[in-house]
Amino acid sequence: MEVMFILVSLLITGLSQLILSIKYSFYKKSDINSELSGYEIASKILKEYDLDDITVNEISGNLTDHYNNSNGTINLSRDIYEGKSIASTAVAAHECGHAIQYKDGYFPIKVRNTLVPFVNIGNKLGYIAIVISIGASLTKLFILGIVLISFAVVFQLITLPVEFDASRRANKVLLEMNLISEEEQKGTKSMLRAAAFTYVAGLFSSILQILRLIYIFTNRRRD
Repeated sequence: MEVMFILVSLLITGLSQLILSIKYSFYKKSDINSELSGYEIASKILKEYDLDDITVNEISGNLTDHYNNSNGTINLSRDIYEGKSIASTAVAAHECGHAIQYKDGYFPIKVRNTLVPFVNIGNKLGYIAIVISIGASLTKLFILGIVLISFAVVFQLITLPVEFDASRRANKVLLEMNLISEEEQKGTKSMLRAAAFTYVAGLFSSILQILRLIYIFTNRRRD
């Protein structure tokens, strides 16, 4: 049964990454009619929303793109930064969507940021508590450990509306600014849905991990 938890978790995570990889490879080769690079797309959106103080940087890696609110930067991987494709347009606009969320005071992203220190500390202490509790069959310590690592699940749960909303904003602004056509928007939506699915998969994987730990603990207690 324990192996089943691991296999299902790996299957969900692997499938989500495979779908994203296939979508990304396809839309990376799909040229955008505007012939604008990801950097130019991001710059235009930021200017439209009076976010000129945010810098767009090129970073290494593949799909390592992210928005850093602490230093006001949108960081795009090389293929996205320089690319003039549906994929680069979608990803660049999505990261701008996060910047717009902060400007608008989007509540879920505020909650997510508040949870970050609790998640980091909770995960470390939680797994230490669980390892000790399983070895010593300490029920209360195990429950405490589960509660602590559950912060990560809550964090991932809140991340879902944040990511979906950023994608919604991205598609909306791309169309409103005439940066893409309605036909091209089908591609950006498909690309961003695939990216969002990885967050869904991560959530289910974390839940399965907690269930696996509970299964291990209860089995040890019976023995």
